[in-house]
Amino acid sequence: MGNLQAPYGPRAVFSEASYARFWLARVCSTLSYQMVAVAVGWQLYALTHSTFALGMVGLVQFLPLVLLMLVVGHVADRFNRKTILGSCQVIRAVTISVLALATYLGHLNPAGIFCAVAAIGAAQAFEGPATHSLVPALVEPRLVPQAIALSSSAFQTAAIVGPAMGGLLYVIGAYVPYTAGAVLCLAASVLSFSIRPRRMPAATSATTVNSIFSGIHYIRDHKNILGAISLDLFAVLLGGATALLPAFAHDILHTGPWGLGLLRLAPAVGALSTSVFLAHRSWGRRAGLAMFAGVIIFGLTTVGFALSHYLWLSVAILVVMGGADVVSVVIRASLVQLETPDAMRGRVSAVNSLFIGTSNELGEFESGVTAAWFGLVPATVIGGVGSVVIALMWMRLFPGLRKLERLNKG
Repeated sequence: MGNLQAPYGPRAVFSEASYARFWLARVCSTLSYQMVAVAVGWQLYALTHSTFALGMVGLVQFLPLVLLMLVVGHVADRFNRKTILGSCQVIRAVTISVLALATYLGHLNPAGIFCAVAAIGAAQAFEGPATHSLVPALVEPRLVPQAIALSSSAFQTAAIVGPAMGGLLYVIGAYVPYTAGAVLCLAASVLSFSIRPRRMPAATSATTVNSIFSGIHYIRDHKNILGAISLDLFAVLLGGATALLPAFAHDILHTGPWGLGLLRLAPAVGALSTSVFLAHRSWGRRAGLAMFAGVIIFGLTTVGFALSHYLWLSVAILVVMGGADVVSVVIRASLVQLETPDAMRGRVSAVNSLFIGTSNELGEFESGVTAAWFGLVPATVIGGVGSVVIALMWMRLFPGLRKLERLNKG
């Protein structure tokens, strides 16, 4: 039965040395991503003053994920996942280094930024399924929800520090956050290559048409998984305002790069606090309802953020938004990993990554387009209301998900 005094705490998870390396690698990788995201957003908006261009960043990141979806799942199931992870981080480091050099020499233009973002998106297409599939192999099955919550806290910890650092370093020089991001990506790759999983994936059968599409078929046949990831897809697709933060900072809140970093930091503060809380508990009751509540609060705070004209009020609203969002993230991710056989986790995670990418990157494109059509504030309000409506609809369409109680196994 194990130690009844602390069966779910972080200490039990971090006692696995490879998980600790994985966690630290994710901190470095995400810290790099967040710093680069601030630099890219501010630099691109300074060059174009276009919300449509900001939305295009999301589309350019999303397209590689769509084109490579069926490939990356098989790669994650057939090859060493830690090697995939480390190799993708090396590719990202090289790409970010090119951004740093081009910026330093004064030769970077919007087209160059979009090309670099596409390369980073391609690397992330492979990195995502490998990352999600690797977690259950690093800890005992009963600790998977807590390991995922702590992995989310790694992401959020970096997301707290990264935007502020990116904004501050950008003031020194636009090339500085890119340089720092490249170094952090290299550090993440070293840590990833040193991981030693407790369990290796089972050998997979020969590649066939059916095996290529098996991840899609598995999700289609498991309604709770389908409902959870499609809920995230549509709610964040409509409600995501992250891509528009540079425009809100510049046009609505009248602040500079440091203020943009603060706005990007705020959701991570709420998410980190919530993920640490989730890492100390097991979902004994009403996990499904908690996930739906998180999405509804996410939509309402999106509306509140759109209507705010004060920096500190906007920051406070974004903190609440981040906390609500991470509840649905941890529950969905735990559900997908615990209800999927290890030999198929790569393919299922690839489809899940497509849904996540659709909601995030394509959501950024949607936000940019609707802001260009309707205006910055109206478009964000419409998206927040849409997220609430989607959550209410999904509660009726997926009653089994709404009634979901426990996540822990073992």
